[in-house]
Amino acid sequence: MTTVDPNQRIERAEIEDTSLLAFYRDMNAPERRTFWACAAGWALDGMDFMIYPLVIGTIIALWKVDAGSAGLAGTVTLLASAIGGWLGGYLSDHIGRVRTLQITIIWFSLFSLVCAVVQNFEQLLIARAVLGLGFGGEWAAGAVLMGEAIRPQYRGRAVGSVQSGWAVGWGLAVLSQAILFSALPAETAWRWMFVIGALPALLVFYIRRSVTEPEIAAEARAKQAASGNRPALWEIFSGPILKTTILASLMATGCQGGYYAVTFWVPQFLTKERHLSIVGSTGYLSTLIIGSFIGYLTGAWLADRIGRRNLFLTFSIGAMAVVLLYTQLPLTNEVLWVLGFPLGFFASGYFSGVGAFLTELYPTRLRGSGQGFCYNFGRGIGALFPFLVGALSATTSLANAIAMFAVVAYALFFIAAFALPETRGRVLHAD
Repeated sequence: MTTVDPNQRIERAEIEDTSLLAFYRDMNAPERRTFWACAAGWALDGMDFMIYPLVIGTIIALWKVDAGSAGLAGTVTLLASAIGGWLGGYLSDHIGRVRTLQITIIWFSLFSLVCAVVQNFEQLLIARAVLGLGFGGEWAAGAVLMGEAIRPQYRGRAVGSVQSGWAVGWGLAVLSQAILFSALPAETAWRWMFVIGALPALLVFYIRRSVTEPEIAAEARAKQAASGNRPALWEIFSGPILKTTILASLMATGCQGGYYAVTFWVPQFLTKERHLSIVGSTGYLSTLIIGSFIGYLTGAWLADRIGRRNLFLTFSIGAMAVVLLYTQLPLTNEVLWVLGFPLGFFASGYFSGVGAFLTELYPTRLRGSGQGFCYNFGRGIGALFPFLVGALSATTSLANAIAMFAVVAYALFFIAAFALPETRGRVLHAD
């Protein structure tokens, strides 16, 4: 059943079954293939990105790199992904979501292999930057593909469940680290970590065979081809859509800046300020990852249950509180281990609503460009946070630096989300 909002004239689907797995039970075969392809892609994407934060300590020791420069490599990757996300989203509006997804996966897999054979930090910096172009484009194409393939009453849970794949990929990266750094010397193990980061390329074979373009996207491109009215790259900055683009970009900046300030530096925080070994920190990171995975699933359920905005407002407050507890109180390592669960839960769970929310904010002709730009603009500005945390840690503790930038970011997330409209259940059209 659908209704029409009399104030905004927006058609909305009634969400009658709010159980977490209702969307999966009601999926047809093509929808399920799309779901698993996007979930696997996002998991492998997460694994690939999290490899660098896990080997950053080895890089610092091996090549005598200071913390600020080491953080800069993470920042450069995310800045490049911002450009890649915008261009990838724009490309998906022109050549299709599925084809763009394939191209971007091959791209970042190839350059993960390049990272494995670099001979100095400058080469690694360049390789990570080029990798970031595909990394950002993959999210843009995959998120739009999922948002359009799933019916509106299930969109929040389906897209949010795909988002939980990031925690799976993070877990695979940590597991790979524990195995490789136990079996090999550190100066060799970090290279094999990047080799593992090339595995997503294998997913392309499945996507080519099993995943089809959403009908709504194909119909919109057909209309554009017939009329000759194709969207311009800058169209998301014109007319009434400009306000949406600005607010959504600020929201994405806050949610990602906080996440990267925390997750990028937590491994180094545990080894440097808590004096844990790389292998010894695995249990702490595992608790963080489990909390993250449960947070993603909970966020996916809440996105359809209480709405996208309420999810963002609740989790941003929770993230601020837990980050301050984790970094500012003189806690024992045992308590810190327990706190890893709520830290991962609140610092990750809100992402489950972001993909569906951005999908619903834009018309189909601009969806790839708008969603790709806003999310990856946030990723690009948020990318400054790993560098700034690393730089500030030269004059204060790493814990203080993490807390300062994370709280500022989550406050921005809260304010921007509050200013945007609720989109739960919005029906999409080939406009």
